[in-house]
Amino acid sequence: MTLDKLSLNKNAKIISVDGEKSLRLRLLDMGLTPKTSVKITKIAPMGDPIELLIRGYSLTIRLDDAQKITVEPEEN
Repeated sequence: MTLDKLSLNKNAKIISVDGEKSLRLRLLDMGLTPKTSVKITKIAPMGDPIELLIRGYSLTIRLDDAQKITVEPEEN
């Protein structure tokens, strides 16, 4: 499943980050690396962007970028 399909307040582990080279590197630089836990904490009223909790900080990304991140849901 991709990150944009994850439900609000559900934990997941990042499996892979795809996309063109510059986008992929930007996402990796922001801490969205494989084996990292992530949780969607807020969704904008129109559904885009989404706010993530990752590595103890909040990060906001667009849904287009979230579609490039493959995650595996974790049990809470």
